[in-house]
Amino acid sequence: MERIGEQTIKFNTPPTILEAASIVGPKESQGPMAKYFDQCIEDEFWGEKSWEKAESKFVKETVSGVISKSGIPVSDIEYCFAGDLLNQCISSSFGLRELNIPFFGVFGACSTFVESMCLGSMFVASGAAKNVLCATSSHFCSAEKQFRFPLELGNQRPPTSQWTVTGSGAVILSACGTGPYITHITPGKIVDMGIKDANNMGAAMAPAALATLITHFRDTGRKPSYYDAIITGDLGHIGKEILTELAETKGYNIASVYNDCGVLIFDKNKQDTHSGGSGCGCIASVFSGYFFKQLKQGKMKRILLIATGALMNSTTTQQGESIPGIAHAISIEV
Repeated sequence: MERIGEQTIKFNTPPTILEAASIVGPKESQGPMAKYFDQCIEDEFWGEKSWEKAESKFVKETVSGVISKSGIPVSDIEYCFAGDLLNQCISSSFGLRELNIPFFGVFGACSTFVESMCLGSMFVASGAAKNVLCATSSHFCSAEKQFRFPLELGNQRPPTSQWTVTGSGAVILSACGTGPYITHITPGKIVDMGIKDANNMGAAMAPAALATLITHFRDTGRKPSYYDAIITGDLGHIGKEILTELAETKGYNIASVYNDCGVLIFDKNKQDTHSGGSGCGCIASVFSGYFFKQLKQGKMKRILLIATGALMNSTTTQQGESIPGIAHAISIEV
């Protein structure tokens, strides 16, 4: 592998995304993407005593599913990269504590899925591993409890707010396989435009998505038309519109190939999700459920997957801090 341009890494022997799996919750099961997920759960507790335990079960069962689908023995998976939104990534560490695979806990907020794939692909491309596991999760109830208000209060949500996806996605990256391949990764830089509204994450994260998008194009010499689809993870309707307009001001017309997982996973009008979906599980489940299948079936040949994250927590919000954004990108090609 080699570094090209300012911050992009090109893989001369690109890792294969060998298999993917996804599990989602009740609201996601009623959305337009429902038929693409491996499993749809009707109860947000999923038989557990707390939302946090339910989220751990989501990631545990998703990982079990992707390993089963891959046909690879657990003993042949050398490393696991996983993370989530909850304090100290407890959903991942508790959910995967019985996996018995060397574990890297990763936090990039809602960018965690692609950040994990960036790190995992470097392990595979460098020869440090033949097979690695990447996974993440989020849960509407546990996220609301931690970041905003107890659900029991029934607080009114402003139109700019997004609905944290209850769900999980996981992939296995391998040195063997026939694609789809991760050919490039463009890790992002922290971008903070001073936005403080925790109910307007799309606006806070869009500038970071723009920075990574432009860097990727400049580093690789590619244009938006190179890709069948450019997909962000968690900008929602408002953030998607902002990114499209910002890219246009920089000379990149992405409108014809661009969409956002937070827009795709819910029906805004029928499901009352305001600006759309967000959370680690948003891009993880939509990619693992939908886009991976499109690539495997040859319906898409090249996609640029950009996961965005708001690098804040409940303490920084209470102290009046602004919301730093991050965005990581991977180029996936057949």
